[in-house]
Amino acid sequence: MEQTYMKEQPVLKLILTLALPMVISMMVNSLYNIVDSFFVAKISEKAMTALSLVYPVQNLVNAVTIGFAIGINAVISYYLGAQDKKAADSAAAQGLILSTIHGVILTAGCIAAMPIFLRLFTSDEELVRMGLEYSNIVFSFSVIIAWGLSLEKIFQSVGKMGVTMICLMSGCIANIILDPLLIFGLGPIPAMGIRGAALATGLGQTVSLLLYLAIYKVRPIAVNFWPSRIALEKDMCRRLYAIGIPASLNLALPSLLISSLNVILAGYSQSYVFVLGVYYKLQTFLYLPANGIIQGVRPLVGYNYGAGEYGRVRKIYAVALALTAVIMAAGTGLCFAVPEMLMGMFTSNGTTIEAGAKALRIISAGFMISSVSVVSSGTLEGLSMGVPSLMIALFRYVLVIIPAAWILSRFLGADGVWHSFWITEILTAAAAYWICCRKNVTVRPGRSFFGKTAG
Repeated sequence: MEQTYMKEQPVLKLILTLALPMVISMMVNSLYNIVDSFFVAKISEKAMTALSLVYPVQNLVNAVTIGFAIGINAVISYYLGAQDKKAADSAAAQGLILSTIHGVILTAGCIAAMPIFLRLFTSDEELVRMGLEYSNIVFSFSVIIAWGLSLEKIFQSVGKMGVTMICLMSGCIANIILDPLLIFGLGPIPAMGIRGAALATGLGQTVSLLLYLAIYKVRPIAVNFWPSRIALEKDMCRRLYAIGIPASLNLALPSLLISSLNVILAGYSQSYVFVLGVYYKLQTFLYLPANGIIQGVRPLVGYNYGAGEYGRVRKIYAVALALTAVIMAAGTGLCFAVPEMLMGMFTSNGTTIEAGAKALRIISAGFMISSVSVVSSGTLEGLSMGVPSLMIALFRYVLVIIPAAWILSRFLGADGVWHSFWITEILTAAAAYWICCRKNVTVRPGRSFFGKTAG
């Protein structure tokens, strides 16, 4: 099959070839997130706070859709490596049907739940109103989000990273252009405020989806996700969900974390909730490029594992770990060098900038060590080992950081929450290494998967 280069080319060259387009697109995507927040912050600090309160549920929608799309990606990659194109086509087609169902459920559920959710964190009716204006529009695009992300992972599964880069960048650029037009208005376009930001986001995602469909129509890929007849099969659905559910939970856990930390920080000041929201916007600029590496690695791992190239899988893991550590080191240096400038992009309040700068310096101490858990989790997903990947996420987002943040905040105030981040990264890295050693994922001489001889 045409993907055989995945087990033939040198590992470093192959990872860079597949990951670089994703890194570029992730960087643009993270820029869009920052620009989106930048323009919303120009409305008012309250508007930015409303955006921060909606973010956990927005992240939940992304988690469900991306997580299941990761399941589609892993199953397709495995079957392509095993030279079973019929099963790969079936995984893609059935995955899209299930993604559509997920999108409909998310639209209805999130819009219905948001009034209750927002009032859990604030009694300010203006904040609630702004949050609802933004969320009702954003969540109306859930089906489009589900389809766009599924097609992204399908194209990635056959190594078409350049296509996903073009589609992602096009959607993000459209969003960046539409943000100021729809938020502040221009000529005949009315000023829509925070509703304009939500609409710009949804329209940008629509642009990406339409491009995927157009490219597939003009230049079909090795996987046919649009057969004449599609029927859900129990065994295939089980396999997709076996990877997709843990991956979704893995991605959804940050929503639980952010909501929990918002509760702790709100007890000190709403400005700390604002700082946490800004941090997670800035964090995307760092972790999304790292995620670009993982997205390039995931189909490589799945394909080589399906093809029996177990030693090559371990080498892919090692190279991905080194590349991710370099990205994290750059992020650490940036947060230590110019934290005030970074916070100043979102507020002119001197007290908030000072508090945010201090938070960035403390949190960034754990960036480099987080490479271990990030790469380990992505590799396990590529190997269709969803549950071990979920275990790492539970350590990182629930079992350690939430108790640590609560305990440390009793002694250090809001600073205790920031210190809990780097402490968690150290403990999670140790847990991730142990889990990967048990699965023989890490590079250890003479060892391979389940005792098999390395390829």
